Amino acid sequence: MKTNPVKEKLRRGEPSFGTWLALGDLYATRVLARLGFDWMTLDIEHSAIDWSQATSIFGAIADAGCVPLARVPEGTHHYIKRVLDAGAWGIVVPMVDTVEQAKIAIAAAKYPPQGNRSVGGGMHAMNFGAEAGEYYQRANDEILVVLQTESPQGVENAEEIYSLPGCDAIFIGPNDLRFQMRASDGTFPTAAEHEAMVQRVIEVGKKVGTPTGIHAMDPESALERAEQGMQFLAVGSDLRMMTFKAQEYLKTLHPQQAAKDVARY
Repeated sequence: MKTNPVKEKLRRGEPSFGTWLALGDLYATRVLARLGFDWMTLDIEHSAIDWSQATSIFGAIADAGCVPLARVPEGTHHYIKRVLDAGAWGIVVPMVDTVEQAKIAIAAAKYPPQGNRSVGGGMHAMNFGAEAGEYYQRANDEILVVLQTESPQGVENAEEIYSLPGCDAIFIGPNDLRFQMRASDGTFPTAAEHEAMVQRVIEVGKKVGTPTGIHAMDPESALERAEQGMQFLAVGSDLRMMTFKAQEYLKTLHPQQAAKDVARY
């Protein structure tokens, strides 16, 4: 059975660089999966991707030698079971604000006795190049569990959440964190206030020994975060890469025309 190289990098203290898949397009995924990213996360939380699409995409990523991950809509047994049985090698769980939410997500990703994941299916084993029996024995060690910190409440509970057994890494969604930090009158936090919250996450991660990461909009920002000690770093997305390059072309073709802002990441 294949081992999960991203988990190995995180254990060694090395940074890993991946990207987000928002398009749900099999051809685009097959191309990107061969370019050298450590991992690719299919965004099932915010993109209109069905289970059949997801299964094909996870298989394409795994067959290309990359690590397929899934951001689930929420950290419930139902969603986590479905993406892992569909062949994802790990999960990214949004909006984990409390210890109880974290425990539910971790348990759903682990077979008994460590958790309560249901036993069944075969696509998961195929993507690891294993027989079903071997997968059931080793999946708990190879499945990557990444919990997202996206609110001040999540930051307040960070040390207890990050210390939980089975929490492999923490990932900040910077946009959601910024919106969750808005005042009651709708005022957004300053850039300094937002960055201070990010640094608190990094500090707690280092204190308890849990890798942290963030969604960066460009490679330079990702490298800066790696210098700060972050290890699970998403660089843009398939959608952002496409639109950013198209905007560059249009600036040359129509320099007098402002490029439309259609994709943030």
